[in-house]
Amino acid sequence: MSTPAAAVSASLPAPTIASNASKALYLGLAGIGATALGLFISDAHTVAMSWLVGVTYWTAIALGMLLLVLIHHIFDASWSVVLRRQYEHGISAFKWLAVLFLPLLIASWIAPHDIVWPWMNLAREIHGGHTVGHDPLYLKKAVFLNLNSFTIFTVVCFGIWIMLAAILRRNSFAQDGDGEAKWTYKNRVTAALGIPLVGVSLTLAIILWVKSLEYHWFSTMYGVWYFANCMRGALSVGVLITIWLYNRGDYQGILNKNHMHSIGQLMLAFTVFWAYITFSQYFLIWNANIPEETFWYNLREYGDWWWIGMALVFGHFLVPFLALLSYRFKVTHHIIRRIAIWILAVIFVDMCYNILPAIHDDHGHPAPFFSLHLLWTITSVVGVGGICAWAYLRSLPSTKLIPIRDPRIVECLTHHE
Repeated sequence: MSTPAAAVSASLPAPTIASNASKALYLGLAGIGATALGLFISDAHTVAMSWLVGVTYWTAIALGMLLLVLIHHIFDASWSVVLRRQYEHGISAFKWLAVLFLPLLIASWIAPHDIVWPWMNLAREIHGGHTVGHDPLYLKKAVFLNLNSFTIFTVVCFGIWIMLAAILRRNSFAQDGDGEAKWTYKNRVTAALGIPLVGVSLTLAIILWVKSLEYHWFSTMYGVWYFANCMRGALSVGVLITIWLYNRGDYQGILNKNHMHSIGQLMLAFTVFWAYITFSQYFLIWNANIPEETFWYNLREYGDWWWIGMALVFGHFLVPFLALLSYRFKVTHHIIRRIAIWILAVIFVDMCYNILPAIHDDHGHPAPFFSLHLLWTITSVVGVGGICAWAYLRSLPSTKLIPIRDPRIVECLTHHE
């Protein structure tokens, strides 16, 4: 059983963290460089779409971390205190994610406007010989889907996330110094305001960035689908971080089985939630059988995308669901780590499933999943992920390993089911 003394003795990470941060930065730059190389091998649209996968994938994980911190404060939770600090370090990546999104924005302004999003070019031809500018469905959405609004909304969304992350981190780190309860109260107020802000901005961002790639499509559940992946990704990365710190010796005497079981329960809950949302979206569209909605799934039943859809049904739901039912699997480090890696891999496939079929050939068919663009997608995820890992490792030594003066630290260290 852990003791409160463990919190006091929680030390800063070893100097090897700086070395790990450098390695993460080099890996990120290598991934970015490899993706840029794709511009000389593939067309710019394909590479840009792959880059969009990388940015939205890691933004989802950062948003999940931000939401977990906000939810921790709004519920005044005790069990997650020692885990919260790692998420606070993780959300330091938002400002870098904003920088990494900039190439897509800049390209949309100075290159052909439809380098990523087809509706940005009003002269672009669509089916039936019409252009985007004369498309009734676009005209109904033109106030929202235009380059100026897209840019403003994107900047506002990142601004909200960066601001909330900075406030939460500042208050939490300040409490390590003076132990004042006022910092906890301030973060609780921030959480009350921040949760609806993140919910709205998250939904707005994913509709603009991904759903609008096929702007004819209608879905009322898209933001909630992204939210489910945000939470699952953040929880899975949190598992990998906490087990890494435990194996290093930093979390010895702090992290216990009950913490891991609680994380596993949340992972199971959001696995079911993702399945519920995804099935509901599919069932409602299939049942209504409206062409403006069904075409999205018809495209994803073409070629090898049908197999990717089946892989999501079993890999994104059935496999982790059955695994996370087991108490032993949730508390055994090497097993829960494998489950977390599995979930992160399938979230990547899910992001590809939602983004890459928007790359069409001359006949309007989606490009195959297993093609050259998959290479640029992987390098994009590695590149953006390396920068996010660098941001986390750069923040990690800046404060105590755990919130040693949080009012609920003793309850957390003695957490039981």
